[in-house]
Amino acid sequence: MKDGSNTHHTGCGAGVARSQVPSSFRRWLLDTVLPVALLVAVAATAVEPEHWLNVRDCDVSGSEFETTAASTAGSKQITVANAGDFKVGQGVMISKCQPHFASCFLKPPENPYGTAPLGDAAELRGYDGSSGSWLIFLVEVNGAEPLTFRWSDDMARTWKGTKVPVTFDWQPLSSGVEIKFKKREWQPGHMITFNARDQLVSKIEKIEGNVLTLADAATRAVKDAVVRHCDNDALQAAIARAVKEKRNVFIPAGHYRLTSGISVRDPAAIVIEGASGEDTVLDISEGSGTCVSLKGGTEVTVRNLRMVGHTGLGEGPGWHSFQTSSGKACWPFVLKPCAALHIANTERVFVENCHASKMNCEAFYCQGRSRSGTSEPAAYTKSVTYLRCSATNCDGNGFNNNDLAENTSVLHCRIVDVGGCTWEGASRFVRFIGNYVRNSGTVAMGNIRSRAEHLEQLGSAQHIIADNVFEGRTLYNNRPGGYIVRATDGAAQVIVRNNLFVNYNSCGIEIVPGGDERSLPTSNCAVTGNIMDMTAVGEPSRARIAIHVGSSDVLVSDNQVYVRGACDTNVTAIRLTEPAINLIVHDNLLRNCGVGVVSDAAYSRVGEIVDPTTFKAGRGTIPLERRLSHRYRGWNVAWFRCNKPDGLSVIESFDPETFHFKLQQLRQMKSGDRFEVFAPSANWNLHDNIITGCAQPVAFTGHGSDTSFFRNNLIERGGATNATRAITESGRFKLISNHIVGFDEKETPAKSVR
Repeated sequence: MKDGSNTHHTGCGAGVARSQVPSSFRRWLLDTVLPVALLVAVAATAVEPEHWLNVRDCDVSGSEFETTAASTAGSKQITVANAGDFKVGQGVMISKCQPHFASCFLKPPENPYGTAPLGDAAELRGYDGSSGSWLIFLVEVNGAEPLTFRWSDDMARTWKGTKVPVTFDWQPLSSGVEIKFKKREWQPGHMITFNARDQLVSKIEKIEGNVLTLADAATRAVKDAVVRHCDNDALQAAIARAVKEKRNVFIPAGHYRLTSGISVRDPAAIVIEGASGEDTVLDISEGSGTCVSLKGGTEVTVRNLRMVGHTGLGEGPGWHSFQTSSGKACWPFVLKPCAALHIANTERVFVENCHASKMNCEAFYCQGRSRSGTSEPAAYTKSVTYLRCSATNCDGNGFNNNDLAENTSVLHCRIVDVGGCTWEGASRFVRFIGNYVRNSGTVAMGNIRSRAEHLEQLGSAQHIIADNVFEGRTLYNNRPGGYIVRATDGAAQVIVRNNLFVNYNSCGIEIVPGGDERSLPTSNCAVTGNIMDMTAVGEPSRARIAIHVGSSDVLVSDNQVYVRGACDTNVTAIRLTEPAINLIVHDNLLRNCGVGVVSDAAYSRVGEIVDPTTFKAGRGTIPLERRLSHRYRGWNVAWFRCNKPDGLSVIESFDPETFHFKLQQLRQMKSGDRFEVFAPSANWNLHDNIITGCAQPVAFTGHGSDTSFFRNNLIERGGATNATRAITESGRFKLISNHIVGFDEKETPAKSVR
């Protein structure tokens, strides 16, 4: 580049001569700074400003203004106290003046999420709004002979009637609502669900002074209706136009009220950007659905939005299901759903600086098609990134990917006071990194509930959980307890590393196989470099475990688990559960815990008995192994009757399709017998750990094996005045070259070599 008027001077005064700038610095300018600056300049001007679609140019108000109004039954005109900034063509929502029933469905016994119209199965009448402007009714047939029903008007939190006889005449519920069943084939588990609302949603056709003429008439005369803007139709039209014209969308600062969500269908490439993540608000508190839904398409960026729902933590039915009278699980929040963002089969999605609160579904949710083994669908989600987003004060999940979509990254986000899972994912190649989590639900990996053979080819729930901060406790369904990081039911290749736990009064990290016939076991995980402060602050100490491993092929290393101050007997630092094999636990520092390291064994019950050597595993937690596995060949079975040992057997094989165990010898069995399984070579290597100040430093209560080693560990009494023995053991564990300090009392002889 020549000197002269066109010379770019970056980082130095305009009067500095070229010869005064060191050649290395000039090269850095030319090779690094200037190319980046040029790229930024090009990016800034690549899209002409007029190419962006401003939603304010599409009759979208973004106004928080509201006023009171008087309505007349049968009239389209309402008289407002103040016409404010209302304009012709804008949408409005008016409270109290249109009692009606909406979302009326008849759900079959086999599917509590069915959405068949109610049709003529029942009639409804009489809603008077006396108990609120929005009630959710659930009416379920729960008896056949005689025909009875139960009903709720608070999303199954309480049942107002439990065995009400069906009269096939008008029967009262609440708020003046009556229901009349029609004679038909009713079965236990049939459900009728509906919304009782008093809100009129319409559009302004004329403004004359303080009189607004609407497109729709009120059905009730009231003097104190509340009139507010309603922007979802105008926003939807703007989005549809932008997709068609291949334009990006700008949403200025404002408060955009929605009664239903905005759908972005099949975009080639679109950016939907608000002015700021604080002042650009999508408010669905008076509606149902998802603020923004992405359906198909190639590339979408959503940026700088705040999205508000209607159900904060503890304000709804909670993140739990109830059992229908046909034995199905039903999650009641689906009767009044609200969410921030839903992604379905959009190929690439980037979400930045978007913040969700008061959502009762998954705040950020992805679900769609995915690869199955070597087959690949024509379109599916291949990449989702959430950057600097948040989910706070939500009754539901924070982030969720409910299928096997790939490459989801949750980066530098904040999840606080979330009643469901912080993150739930069966999806592949997930990164949950650099986030802050407090008083929220589990980071749940797996939960896939499938043993499909293709899941053994590509796997599922591969996760990296790294560099996060977890503070306080695990909160699920508005109740404390449970693990904050949990891999189970098919998760494979999971890394949990370098996380900080601050004053943690719930369980920490759990890697367990999942023990029923719906799931493949979890395996191939690493738990390393975590610092876990398990001190209870400001509330009673709860029984909790820092790290629990019950899956095979797991490494636990370089973690610190401690309690500040005196030993807390409610804390177990590391729990290891057989029949896991190939465990390495090394270089961990465990301090002031009730239990340092403990081992135990999973068990199950005998189910169906095929013959004297063959039985099916029933209820329990023994993993039902994968097709490509040891299949328990040559493993041992320990039997129990009345909680007492009742002999040993050797397994010939395990069938991962039928779940049948076949023994090498005959065995007199009966359904319900308890059994444990353990390997002849477990391959446990616990070495070079420091355990100090623990009331019970080491307790081996499992079976062990000839390859179960505990070696080169340092065990010190420290300040644990109630400690009696350094090591207690009841199985085959080889204790080699351990250094034990402070356990020199006569009644507690220390074991250092075996």
